[in-house]
Amino acid sequence: MVPFNFSDKTLPSVSRWVLYGFMVVIGAIAVVAGMVAVVLALTYPNLPSLDILTDYQPKIPLRVYSADDHLIGEFGEERRAFVHIGDIPEVMKQAILAAEDDRFYQHGGIDATGVLRAIIQNILGGAKKQGASTITQQVARNFYLSPEKTYLRKIYEALLAFKIEANLSKDQIFELYINQIFLGHRAYGFAAASQIYYGKPLKEITTAEAAMLAGLPKAPSAFNPIVNPQRARLRQQYVLRRMRELGFITDQQHKEALDQTLVIKREPSGFSMHAEYVAEMARQMVVEQFPDGVYQHGLKVYTTIRKEDQDAAYDSLRKGVLDYDRRHGYRGAEAYVDLSEIKSDQDETLDELLQDFEDSPDLHPAIVLEASTKQIRAYRHGGEIVTLAGNELRPALRMLDSKAPANKRLRRGAVIRLQSDSKNKWRITQMPDVEAAFIAADPQTGAIRALVGGFDFNRNKFNHATQAWRQPGSSFKPFIYSGSLEKGFTAASVIDDSPISIPASVTGSQAWEPKNYDGRYDGPMRMRTALARSKNMVSIRLLQASGVNFIQDYVTRFGFESSKHPPYLTMALGAGSVTPWQMVTAYSVFANGGHRIQPYIVSEIRDARDQVIAQARPVKAADAPLVIDPRNAYIMDSMMRDVTIYGTAGRAAATLKRRDLAGKTGTTNDHVDAWFCGYQRTIVGCSWIGFDQPKNMGRGETGGTTALPIWIGYMKTALKNVPQTFLPQPPGLVSVETPWSSREIFYKENVPDLTPPEPEPDSPVEEDTQNDPIYDHLQQFH
Repeated sequence: MVPFNFSDKTLPSVSRWVLYGFMVVIGAIAVVAGMVAVVLALTYPNLPSLDILTDYQPKIPLRVYSADDHLIGEFGEERRAFVHIGDIPEVMKQAILAAEDDRFYQHGGIDATGVLRAIIQNILGGAKKQGASTITQQVARNFYLSPEKTYLRKIYEALLAFKIEANLSKDQIFELYINQIFLGHRAYGFAAASQIYYGKPLKEITTAEAAMLAGLPKAPSAFNPIVNPQRARLRQQYVLRRMRELGFITDQQHKEALDQTLVIKREPSGFSMHAEYVAEMARQMVVEQFPDGVYQHGLKVYTTIRKEDQDAAYDSLRKGVLDYDRRHGYRGAEAYVDLSEIKSDQDETLDELLQDFEDSPDLHPAIVLEASTKQIRAYRHGGEIVTLAGNELRPALRMLDSKAPANKRLRRGAVIRLQSDSKNKWRITQMPDVEAAFIAADPQTGAIRALVGGFDFNRNKFNHATQAWRQPGSSFKPFIYSGSLEKGFTAASVIDDSPISIPASVTGSQAWEPKNYDGRYDGPMRMRTALARSKNMVSIRLLQASGVNFIQDYVTRFGFESSKHPPYLTMALGAGSVTPWQMVTAYSVFANGGHRIQPYIVSEIRDARDQVIAQARPVKAADAPLVIDPRNAYIMDSMMRDVTIYGTAGRAAATLKRRDLAGKTGTTNDHVDAWFCGYQRTIVGCSWIGFDQPKNMGRGETGGTTALPIWIGYMKTALKNVPQTFLPQPPGLVSVETPWSSREIFYKENVPDLTPPEPEPDSPVEEDTQNDPIYDHLQQFH
């Protein structure tokens, strides 16, 4: 055989060039291989330690729970719930493998088949369009590398993948991936994502839901089911198809998964109830006590609220606020967006425009596509087109008129709110301007059972239940009456309900002429009746007779601050300042027979190992300070039960069909604040409603009309299956027949002579009693 001679003139020129090219390629490969070998030799020993993988310490956020173990809040940069590989549902594992790395359990960290496939696709596509990262490579990138796409980083990533595979088992690597991967909305790991997107634990995931979650790692923002539901659906379909091709699911399971309608939480909180104000209170308490690393070490805070109570309070408050808002008319468009570039009703830009308007539970933002006095067509998140016509438009007709204010008129581009009614039909509504608060507590222990600090925490984080100092109005009267009992008055004392005028010479500024809230004056009446009917003139006379300084000091027994209640006669009308938290504390004194308990909302704090590191030690009512005479509490309880039976809160007993309810309505001057505070022996609650910037809420918006329905709505749930119970009568009380054909209760040592005295004509009035408008009545009963 004649050897090749490269200088042989007889060798065809084409063959020579092919041979030259082949040799160049071989040489280049040899050089590259040599360089890679050098890089490997120099780099591999210097790769970072795997300690952060072998001793994985994920950042676990601070979590807040209800008393019955429902998650109500989570605080930390990363929302993560660590789950062991053995606790991960098989369908979730299969969905991830189908979407990300179906040969994970076969390859050694780098999938050569996948790399080759990606190279071919990228060459054919003319650019780097497809990656080939395995789950192991993604673990390496998530823990050690930046997300930049360079060949150098890919080499480093591959080396790390080999090292990880050499030191960890496949299940260990998979567990790290499942818990560390970012999946949008601050969710790290699939357990957190399941809670955030579906509001359920990972163990309850369905095939369809698992496929949707498994599609997120590729691009959490692009395939987010909240922001981009259509793209998320396409990605889910791809994952399901891969699961079927790989034999993870059958054709029937594939069809069922495609047909399943996913219920995505529009509020990606992942919490089973609305207790945002409670969670924030708990967070502040923990940060104050454990300031270092509080958001990373997995602390768990258990509060005293219960899901059923909290749900009832939240739903009732929102209903009360929305009922008030509807009574005062529709105010028009919430805002406007530019639709000049929108050519289709299904344009994805519409979803992007709606991102600026947060969902409020059951008040969904929508963009008006078309508006007339006949109908409105509006776009909702996810591509739903809602058509409103007929009665559904009635509240908004005024804002559809061409004469409506330009900045409020409903037209194309207007942002409105939609609410689903009991028949699942949409109706137009709006975000209310008015605010409200509700708080309920156990009067025997002080444990808070429900607390709602406002209509929508995401819109207004100010906690009205604990921070809002407002005038209590007539809901403060029971404390005036209680003080007057200590001064010798009785529930049968007759007080004059007639106009009062305090001259300027006494007030030091201008004459004061207070009015009854209904403008009626009914003359002499018993204290019991006056409280039930909330007579202002009687309260003023009682305060004046008992002594304003005495009452100012007396109300501190209930937890009020004397500085917030100046010693003036206006105190009788509730002109001081209180918070709903204080009012619940104060009314608990009546509910438990005279003891002042300390409300609390955090029961215990546990560390990541579930060890108790802090615990509340509440003092039960029986062991708490006795701040008023039990007889006083018993008489006040009987008087306030009359309020709920035939007084200004008569709707309470009629609606709940109980006679063991006690409480008092409250309405301040000019209808600025509306209150109802009341109790049954097992639960005390207080509701308030008003504007943040105090202003008139409108004629007729009284405590009985506006605040009482919120209280009733909560008590329907709180008192379900609770038998009627009444305060036991303490010793030292006697029941006496009165001239009014009824019996009344008196202190044993203070039973008055109920026989009306003969009048003494021309009796001189002593000088020091000239300013006492109830002097004559005091002579009868003291």
